[in-house]
Amino acid sequence: MDIDPNEIVDTAAHARRKEGPSWLNPAVAITVALLATFMGICKVKDDNIVQAMQQAQADKLDHWQFYQARNIREEVGRSTLVQLRLQALSAPAAAQEAYRTQIAAYEALVADQKTKKEELKGQAEKDQAAYDSLNFRDDQFDLSDAAIAIAISLLAVSSLTQLPWLYLLALVPSAFGALVGLSGLAGGKFHPDALVRLLS
Repeated sequence: MDIDPNEIVDTAAHARRKEGPSWLNPAVAITVALLATFMGICKVKDDNIVQAMQQAQADKLDHWQFYQARNIREEVGRSTLVQLRLQALSAPAAAQEAYRTQIAAYEALVADQKTKKEELKGQAEKDQAAYDSLNFRDDQFDLSDAAIAIAISLLAVSSLTQLPWLYLLALVPSAFGALVGLSGLAGGKFHPDALVRLLS
């Protein structure tokens, strides 16, 4: 049986056309590898941010609990102060000095508790601000993770279907995920609030 060289060339060309562009699979593989590496770096940073958020939340709760304890002590001191002042009005002259000493002690106690209470309130508010700041960055990493996951799915389909336009479409969520992730890593302010609210 004679083999026609032209037929072999035509068959090979047809097979190449059926397989799709020769650049597509390597491009998909490189893009997926880069995205997966970037996701891994962002994941490490995000995990550290989540731990810091948990610590800020615990600190805030502790400070508010201490604030309430100081508030109760202040109120008890104020109540005792009122009672001492009323009792001092009808106390004999010999007991007046003792009442003045106790009244002064409770006035100092009330002032001390008020000062410490306000300090705790300030610390709790700082803890909340720290939590909000960390949550802002956590949102960035969550968006980056979601966008890159969508991109990798599109890349897998583009490799299976050999559709170059699908590869190009996958670059859109890839770029968005990279932009948001880089902003999170650098402490940037890029934060699509509408999208975050939609997904929250």
